Amino acid sequence: MFLKDKRNGHMVEVLGMNDLFNLYRQDIVGRYLFGEEAQEPETFHKLDLLFLSGEVLPRCWLDPEYRDEPLPN
Repeated sequence: MFLKDKRNGHMVEVLGMNDLFNLYRQDIVGRYLFGEEAQEPETFHKLDLLFLSGEVLPRCWLDPEYRDEPLPN
């Protein structure tokens, strides 16, 4: 999966999909996609990543307590 680093706009290839979906993990391993050679893997904070369309990641991937808020009437 590819995401975008909102700090600099570069595309990031996610190398650990399980970490991305795990709401108890705040960081994922990925690498920037730019230049001709593959970049070294780095750790990225999930809050710094967006979908390529610019949308934020779903709250259920980020917040372990996303279901604790009461539903609207």
